[in-house]
Amino acid sequence: MNTEITAPRVRVFRDSAIVAYRNLLTILRVPTLLVTATIQPLMFVFLFAYIFGASLGGSQYREFLLAGIFAQTVAFNAAFTTVGLAGDLHQGIIDRMRTLPMSRLAVLMGRTLSDLVVNILSLIVMVGCGYVVGWRINGSVADAALAFGVILLFAFAMSWVGALTGLMSPTVEVAQSAGLIWLFPLSFISSAFISAETLPGPLRTIAEWNPITAVAGAGRKLFDNGAPPTFTPASGWAADHCVPYAIACSLVILAVAVPLALLQYRKVASH
Repeated sequence: MNTEITAPRVRVFRDSAIVAYRNLLTILRVPTLLVTATIQPLMFVFLFAYIFGASLGGSQYREFLLAGIFAQTVAFNAAFTTVGLAGDLHQGIIDRMRTLPMSRLAVLMGRTLSDLVVNILSLIVMVGCGYVVGWRINGSVADAALAFGVILLFAFAMSWVGALTGLMSPTVEVAQSAGLIWLFPLSFISSAFISAETLPGPLRTIAEWNPITAVAGAGRKLFDNGAPPTFTPASGWAADHCVPYAIACSLVILAVAVPLALLQYRKVASH
């Protein structure tokens, strides 16, 4: 009885691992796909750290900045999932997978897991870059591990949003645009780069409850990276409970995006 229940779950994990491996092989064969995941965050780090950072607090701002760059980058990397799934869909790869005796969940899970690996590589590159510009982890090893765990959980959740977006896009070109249109305001109306307290009226409220603000705030708290003295300290429930709130945001996103992505996959795969 237990074997019968366990077997389908084992098959899902196995199939997901195979799909993830296939996606990672694609990246290895076309390494330029990693350019966006590595070069873009480096550009943001140096741009904000040295061009804007000089007038926003110097070395203290650079410590404040990195957690925001981490949160923004993993959110932007959801575009990998969006474009990747849209490409598979319109090149007929999804149709081919649909004819195989494999779990429907495995196709999407494999894609999001492979993109989680890309996010891990991005974080490794950014951590190295952060140490070059003066960022340091001042908290404990356990707190730092929790911080990276919160960031990667958010990355995984955003990948599922990217999967839903990719499956809903009529073409790959539309997927490329749709994957970024909503990410830019989401990342910049937040405290990823500045204090949310400086934003006016409704924008401040949006920024305070923005998941990217929560993830960035959780990273700063766990890395023990303070804000420059010129920044107004964050206040409110979301700021005071940024770690559990960041985790809750990711879990809510997963609870909504996963079933919607599966429903959309069944819809497009049945055509």
